[in-house]
Amino acid sequence: MIEFPDLSRLVRPESVALIGASDTPGSIGKLTVDNLVEASEFRGRVHLVNPRRREIGGRVCHPDVAALPEAPDVAVVCIPAAGVLDALRQCAAKGVRFAIVLTSGFSETGEAGRALQEEMRGIARTSGMRIYGPNCPGLTNLADRIGMTFSPAFADDRTSGPLGIATQGGGLGRNILQSGVRGSGAALWASLGNAVDLDVADFVHHMAADPAIRVIVTLFEGIRDGARLLAALRAAAEAGKPVVTLKVGHSAYGERAVQSHTAAMAGSAAVNSAVLAQLGVVEVRDTDELVDVAWLLARATPPARTRVALFGASGGALSLAADLVGSADLEPAELADDTRASLRADLPAFAAVDNPVDTTATTISEPGLFDRALRTVAGDPGVDLVLMPIPLDYAERSATSSRAIAAAQEQTDVPIVPVWMSDRRGPGWQVLADASFCSPRSLTKAVLAVRRWAEYGRWRAAAEAHPPAVPLLLRADEPGTVAALPAVDTEPRAKAWLSAAGVPVPDGEVVQSAPAARAAAERLGCPVVVKIVSSELPHKSDVGGVAVDVGSGAAAEDAWRQVTEHVALKAPHAATGGVLVERMVPADGVEMIVGVHRDPVFGHLLTVGAGGVLVELLDDVQRRLLPVGRPQAEEMVAALRCHALLTGARGRPACDVDGFVDLLVAVSDLVVAHAHQIEEIDLNPVRVRPADGDEARVVVLDALVTVASDGPRDC
Repeated sequence: MIEFPDLSRLVRPESVALIGASDTPGSIGKLTVDNLVEASEFRGRVHLVNPRRREIGGRVCHPDVAALPEAPDVAVVCIPAAGVLDALRQCAAKGVRFAIVLTSGFSETGEAGRALQEEMRGIARTSGMRIYGPNCPGLTNLADRIGMTFSPAFADDRTSGPLGIATQGGGLGRNILQSGVRGSGAALWASLGNAVDLDVADFVHHMAADPAIRVIVTLFEGIRDGARLLAALRAAAEAGKPVVTLKVGHSAYGERAVQSHTAAMAGSAAVNSAVLAQLGVVEVRDTDELVDVAWLLARATPPARTRVALFGASGGALSLAADLVGSADLEPAELADDTRASLRADLPAFAAVDNPVDTTATTISEPGLFDRALRTVAGDPGVDLVLMPIPLDYAERSATSSRAIAAAQEQTDVPIVPVWMSDRRGPGWQVLADASFCSPRSLTKAVLAVRRWAEYGRWRAAAEAHPPAVPLLLRADEPGTVAALPAVDTEPRAKAWLSAAGVPVPDGEVVQSAPAARAAAERLGCPVVVKIVSSELPHKSDVGGVAVDVGSGAAAEDAWRQVTEHVALKAPHAATGGVLVERMVPADGVEMIVGVHRDPVFGHLLTVGAGGVLVELLDDVQRRLLPVGRPQAEEMVAALRCHALLTGARGRPACDVDGFVDLLVAVSDLVVAHAHQIEEIDLNPVRVRPADGDEARVVVLDALVTVASDGPRDC
């Protein structure tokens, strides 16, 4: 069971000490004092610590932490790195609950800095005092106007709102926070820096229970503790709070930049994305998208089905919007007859009253028409969202329209999404921002945000219908309670284990001589496949250890000699255990790959995709954390681009998709039973054959199972 700290006294402290408080203009210590004492609305007790000052700004300065009149809830540390560890030890001895270390000079600087940071981690572990940072801009609570930060921008970033922001970086986090000027707004921003102790996951968990926060925004540069993150994201999902994240490090260049910035491991982008999507996290690729999506999710909870209505006064902008909506596979709303009749009654005869609804420029001179028409469209029972392109700024006339948009939104739960496309930000833009419309900057960005909103609605509905299982990494099973794993070091042994669990494999025999190969082939029925057996040769074909389509007993004898000679020549030091003679499965159907691997951050994942020679060529795979049940397995297969091949595209016979799904569930169950021992399973190819055949319709043609080299271990 993963436990999270109670951060309420960190976020809303009653007393704060500033270690390194200063009155030197421009210094970190003075900026921090000014933010907490002058720019904040903090009503608690503030204690200043500086051995070289008696007072700062009329407030008493204490020489050290030990001299403080109380143990404060939070100590903000902004002294040079050389003195930080001693200050933290003093804080721990005093009984301080939380320390925010603003100072840089730790793991981001190299080996010496990493050693200092390890000492800092030890202080947190042995004392129980929780440490935030180091190398961070601090903690910003906008809901209560408390700034425990040195940032000179704090005094100007006053827009509070429903977002909770947890980041590792400071610059991008402030960029997200400053989107408040266009109408978003945040209740809390935690920028963790090097995250020696407290991490993003701790704040996601806190935000899941914070009533001031409706949507959680995260920005990751690296993920160290997958179990804590999974537990925090599950808490957010159970609280009904969407999580929108930007994960830096999708390219090799990006990964190198992340490591040079924070010394954090970026992790596998493909695995990260798969895990986040499985938990309902909306992953985005830049900060504009992050803000647009988070704002839209905070404005309204998306339904399982999203029907979009387009509304505006520019036919060209509406046509462009319609094209983008169609390209994004969003569903256009079908307006009701009553809606169209009301629009015809209000608007000029030349206005368009189907979706898109074009009020034409007439509404410039008659703004009341615009107001009534918008309310009519937003009130249609078949409309889930209204997208409004605003291509130009008409000064006060645009402000009138913006006020109508704000008034209409107050009377409906259907989100209205105005898109301010003009580079001129006149009074109309400001009206929308003041009314908390975080207007996207372009139609492309707006449609992408709506698409993400709709995708989250579908995930939410699917999760309610089939609640996802607890990820294997979070299960509390002890190694001693799992089933014993038989020897699986060779293909025949791995297949025997799979077959005993109900996974279909071809009939086969292991033989030790050419005559035995002939006899086995004749018993099994030709054609057969002949393969060398060796735990040291996972890729047998690379050394000539495989012969296929062997059509007779005599040919099987020759194949036995052929594969053994090739292996002896190309891999003379490999230990072999005979030859596997296996009945050859007809080459109809589709070859797939099924794999399991233990990710170092998130634990076991199941991978399914196009297999055989197509696996590298197509890169068509889906991944899920284990365990997966039948609904999740069906979803994985349906999401593959090669799904059409399985279901009978272009006159091909439909394959046994149900049987293939059964295989995925069986593999998941096997790994759950042996999670502490299984490192990897590679079933490639798996032949998925036509569903109307008489023989086995799903067969594992090759199997490789790797166990943990150091024995059973945690998932």
